Amino acid sequence: MERNLKNVLVISFGFLLLFTAYGGLQSLQSSLHSEEGLGVASLSVLYAALIFSSMFLPPILIKKLGCKWTIAGSMCCYIAFSLGNFYASWYTLIPTSVILGLGGAPLWSAKCTYLTIAGNSYAEKAGKNGKDIINQYFGVFFLIFQSSGIWGNLISSLIFSQASNKASGVLAVLLIAIFLDQIKPDQAETKKEILKTPSFWSTFLATFQHLKDKRQCLLIPLTMYSGFEQGFLSGDYTKTYVTCALGIHYVGYVMICFSAVNSLCSLLFGKISQFTGRKFLFALATVTNTACIIALLLWKPHPKQLAVFFVFPALWGLSDAIWQTQTNGLYGILFEKHKEAAFANYRLWESCGFVIAFGYSTKLQVYIKLYILLSVLVLSMVTYGVVEYLEAKSSPGTPTTTKKENVGPLTQETYM
Repeated sequence: MERNLKNVLVISFGFLLLFTAYGGLQSLQSSLHSEEGLGVASLSVLYAALIFSSMFLPPILIKKLGCKWTIAGSMCCYIAFSLGNFYASWYTLIPTSVILGLGGAPLWSAKCTYLTIAGNSYAEKAGKNGKDIINQYFGVFFLIFQSSGIWGNLISSLIFSQASNKASGVLAVLLIAIFLDQIKPDQAETKKEILKTPSFWSTFLATFQHLKDKRQCLLIPLTMYSGFEQGFLSGDYTKTYVTCALGIHYVGYVMICFSAVNSLCSLLFGKISQFTGRKFLFALATVTNTACIIALLLWKPHPKQLAVFFVFPALWGLSDAIWQTQTNGLYGILFEKHKEAAFANYRLWESCGFVIAFGYSTKLQVYIKLYILLSVLVLSMVTYGVVEYLEAKSSPGTPTTTKKENVGPLTQETYM
């Protein structure tokens, strides 16, 4: 088996094992630990720590430990959260939520950095376009990773023992530690790093320094929209539409439908992006999400319309597959020379979208949330269009992967 693909599969199945455990726990927090709002408080602390982590930790840990050991170490933070749930109290859940939040951003940043380097490495050897291989690798990853929603929701729906949570998390760490190869930047990057090593403070502040790139600033609405749309489906659609009309026991099955379509479409769009281009796929996701939002504004759910309750998450899964694979791929392509800082920004702004969506979830009526979602989507496509315009203007006729960046003082070229 080609070595890079083997490593992609190792990471993908590692995340599958880890998030099969974590996804089930997260979705049940507010139900399992409802006393004095412990479950909601733990999730709030988790996302606050995740935002803080996104600001500073990913560039430092990836530089010091490399992608492999950053992934393995960050996975241990998720295991700590699982252990905290075995003896749930304010003294166990809150600290372990902080630990998980601190490990979340480095985990995703290291994963995205690894896939981007692996994609470019293989493309160079095979004489192929780097962006096509990167999109394919992200497609394979999300095919396997998104299926964790199927297994996690099955476990939740069938009320299996939580003992499986700890075991699958440990297996994820062992899989990464034993089978994942440590990846290195190319020789040019290594020579450059030898000539000039970035200072601690430049690495520490790399996430903020990356905002000097106006393309990164323009991608903030699109990145936040990823958090908004996922938060709406998992929080508002399941509560307002599914639970009210069908009952809470249908929520897990609706989310399984979302995860299954998302998983299959991730592989499909990762493959066909080399033929259609990312602009067509972003347009498809925009049209699909817009149609869903308008339909939800007009629809009056009724228990007899059982199939319709599954149509919306299926279409949402199709759109989300594009948002995840193409946005991650876009970051890897545009910011090839500053991957850690770029993907840290990705996790930061996506987390902000989640926090805002969860924050106003109990305060606003559902139609207002839908209008907010539509407004953010429109803004996202406008600013994304500007990014594409700038890319076409700066290098007409040349692949985006060959351009050089000019962002801050970083010299290392290496990212719910």
